[in-house]
Order: sequence, then structure tokens, then C-alpha cells
Amino acid sequence: MLAKSIVVLGDSISAGYGLEAGTGWVTLLQQKFNKNNKSYTIFNESISGDTTAGGLARINHVLSRHQPEIILLELGANDGLRGLSPKIMKNNLAEMVKRSQKAGAKVLLLSMRIPPNYGKRYVDMFYNVYPQLAKEMSIPYVPFILEDVALVKELMQKDGLHPNAKAQAMIADKIWRYLEPILEQKTL
Repeated sequence: MLAKSIVVLGDSISAGYGLEAGTGWVTLLQQKFNKNNKSYTIFNESISGDTTAGGLARINHVLSRHQPEIILLELGANDGLRGLSPKIMKNNLAEMVKRSQKAGAKVLLLSMRIPPNYGKRYVDMFYNVYPQLAKEMSIPYVPFILEDVALVKELMQKDGLHPNAKAQAMIADKIWRYLEPILEQKTL
């Protein structure tokens, strides 16, 4: 049986910034697929530092190249860290979702948060993009993928922004819980 494809389109959190090759959550997720006899191949199209504008510029090529069944969309953190407009971020994410769906892919939105020093109003506007978009477009989303990681010093790299190797299995497990129901839908 031919393996179906899943694409991860993300930034440094998905690209494995600061980690040894093969130790990031995307690789661990692939190992879960292999262990659970699920015939999916994950293609990691994540780029450290990428924004939603960068993802939007690349989405057509990624969809054409991999023809994924599912897209895990993990972008937005760098928009927030650069203080870019949450409205533009939402529009970019929405367009990526539309293009993915038009290509026949299901989308799982992976949400991020930014540090509180950006001010409560901006931080709230930024984070609210994810649940709003998920509701408006009727797609599932994973609440803050670093929820149990970001404030635990032992699970973060020295920069305080990127999870270390110890945190990767926790991230993979969290995403798996939201991804598994989508996989079951695809097999019906």
C-alpha cells in the first residue's frame, strides 16, 4: 500500500532549531506512525524564522510537490515576535487553509503564544487568531503546542524560546492527540 503524505509547514519549533537531526517532534511523530502501523510519510517543510507570509509564498509549491492528505500548519510565532499585524497573520493563515483544502488536504492548525512583554492587548489579539480561524473555517486546532513546556526551564533551550530535546516527545504526544481523529476520518 502506498504511503499517504502529511506535510508540516512551520517555523523553528517544527524545523528542530537547536536540536540534533532526527530528535525533533516531527521525527518523533513519524516514529509514532511507524509504530502504530499507519501508512503515512511526514514531510517537514518547516523553516526557522518563517512567517505566515513566507508560508503563504511557499504553500502552492509544497502542495504540488507532496499532494498531502493532511497539513499541520505551525506558523505565526515569528509574526508575533516581530510585532506584525494579527489581522494580516490571520488572513495569511486563512489563505493557506483555503489553498490546502482546495488541494484536498485536511488542515490541523497548531497554535502558538508569544511572551507577555508584548503587552496584554497584542498578546491576546495574537493568540485569539487561532481559535477564531479554527471556528470560522471549521478546522481543528491544537491549543498552544508548548503549553506544558514553555514555562519549564528544564524543557527549554537557553534562549527561552525554543524547546529542547527533552520536550520533543511531549509536543509530539500533544499533536498526536489532535491528529489521530483526523486520521480516522480519512480512513472512513
